[in-house]
Amino acid sequence: MIWKVARWTLASLAVSLGIVLAGVVGYNLSDDGAGPADTTGGSSLDQRILSEIYKILLEDFVEPGRVTPALLEKGAIAGLIEALGDPHTTYIDPASYKAGIDPITGAFEGIGAQVALDEDSKRIVIVAPFRNSPAERAGIRAGDTILAVNGESTEGWTVAETIARIRGPEGTSITLSVLHENGETADVTITREKIEVPTVFSNLGNSPDLNIVDKEGATVRDIAYIELAQFTEPAVEAMSSALKEARSSGYRGIILDLRRNPGGALSATVDISDMFLDSGLILTQVDRDGKQTTYEAESGGEALDIPLAILVGGGSASGSEVLSAALRDNGRAILIGETTFGKGSVNHLRELSNGGALYVTIARWLTPAGQLIEGAGLEPDFTIEATDSEQTTGIGPQLFAAIDYLHAQFALAHN
Repeated sequence: MIWKVARWTLASLAVSLGIVLAGVVGYNLSDDGAGPADTTGGSSLDQRILSEIYKILLEDFVEPGRVTPALLEKGAIAGLIEALGDPHTTYIDPASYKAGIDPITGAFEGIGAQVALDEDSKRIVIVAPFRNSPAERAGIRAGDTILAVNGESTEGWTVAETIARIRGPEGTSITLSVLHENGETADVTITREKIEVPTVFSNLGNSPDLNIVDKEGATVRDIAYIELAQFTEPAVEAMSSALKEARSSGYRGIILDLRRNPGGALSATVDISDMFLDSGLILTQVDRDGKQTTYEAESGGEALDIPLAILVGGGSASGSEVLSAALRDNGRAILIGETTFGKGSVNHLRELSNGGALYVTIARWLTPAGQLIEGAGLEPDFTIEATDSEQTTGIGPQLFAAIDYLHAQFALAHN
């Protein structure tokens, strides 16, 4: 299989950090647009107690060399954030922020995988490797737990710390010790590259990215297969073109594959959802005061009535979950595969006076049916476990089930 991708390097992105941050589903700039956070107003911590504890540690702790302001400051910050119990509120230290590291997307260079902090295990996990990335080619899978980086345990690491360790010059190597979801462990050595940022792959046109086959191995010619790898502004145009081509070429149904899609821009998510809906609620955003903001589909779209099946799994996060829920709750599609990741929040970036930054979760998303995505994910209509081979090639029991479902829909329509 040959996967075609658009190569976006840091140089071609011009101002890389700004574009990365703008491309994150749920990311918002601070209300004032820039500048450090104002820490002078409202309720404050009792600094006297912190100073008292620090003084006692300086005087009494058995390893006095460890009692340093830098170490205790790091611990205090980590403790404040950990006490909230929110894996998406994240501190970025000054060095990481200056280097352009984005803890939600992992930036556009390195190994090519999105990482997150698992809310239950408190360990760093792979949300999804990018298609044809160094991580994917080396054997990294969605759902992998990163146990160690170059032999150093990741226990207690933040997302930003993990990315800082994994990142490095193109051509250099790094070894990740991972725990696969099937219980197997592996040491995976990956050579860093400039990352290929994926958009849309399909079986359409004269030079398709891939061909799909049914469980008998026969090429499927009446169903358009479209894999959407991320929600970006270029992906909106690419998806629109793919859907128009599917209709004009006479395909009778569409399989939309979101199994490796970790999210992207909220605007792109809403625009692509709208391509399949003539009306209806796409999502509801709820802020800290309970204020609700709704996103509705507008009349018209590229694929309003063609039968549709969506493939989902643990690598389907954020925007993927918004799109999947919007189409299912509006009766437009069914979901096939495994439970999605469960990331449904809006994050707000605040720069800090020390040169670092803080991501703060400021709102949650609800599906059209009122379901909270955060921490729960979406259960598919048909739960089918992917084989190891399918995780690599995309072809296996989940795809076969989607093909069978659409063929059954075609038969019902004919009758």
